[in-house]
Amino acid sequence: MNTVPEPNTASTVVSWIDLGKMAYQSALLVQEQQAAALLSSDVDEQVVFTVEHPPTITIGKNGTRDHIVASDEELSRLGFEVFNVDRGGDVTYHGPGQLVVYPVLHLNPWKNDVSRYVRMLEEVVLLALQEVDVEGRRLEGYPGVWVGDAKICAIGARVKRRNTGEFVTSHGLAFNVTTDLNHFQTIIPCGIVDKGVTSVRELTSDPVSYVDWQQRILHSFAEVFEVSLAEKR
Repeated sequence: MNTVPEPNTASTVVSWIDLGKMAYQSALLVQEQQAAALLSSDVDEQVVFTVEHPPTITIGKNGTRDHIVASDEELSRLGFEVFNVDRGGDVTYHGPGQLVVYPVLHLNPWKNDVSRYVRMLEEVVLLALQEVDVEGRRLEGYPGVWVGDAKICAIGARVKRRNTGEFVTSHGLAFNVTTDLNHFQTIIPCGIVDKGVTSVRELTSDPVSYVDWQQRILHSFAEVFEVSLAEKR
């Protein structure tokens, strides 16, 4: 049973919706519908979605299919799907054992600052890693979270502006918990040729639970963003 982090005294309440295991396009539709409602001011609800995808490659607005190194036949054999998406960034992998977090928020409570928002997403992961004595870091010029020269969390956000001026976010972060790192060999992750990828399971000898890390990331999100999370079904 998933448990929502304990409410804090923050005035901003964010709904948490766990989509479970869901195909990429289905989850994309869910977040796009929520973002559209925020953009049109039909709702003012702030929502964070968590989801685990089947093997999927997405190509961001700054990406190229040249950074997919596996053949179409190999991708088909492995059960991969490939999508062009409207987030920032290059080529990214999603798959089992990877915790994907899609915050669909308007940024008014966070000074409507997109750069600050991305840094806060990074801080969520850095703080969670500290709890198990893993030293994550930022790498200048490379959004995301790194352990040494290996990326453990990719970040790719999209923002649009409401008529009232607030930016509305979609997409988010992809954090490798028990991810099969061999799957990254099908791509040049984020178009970076001289660095690797890693996961929590690779970095620790202790048993690693996806659900435990989902809760750890949510607690960290509530702390960094100074919000109360309320589970919504």
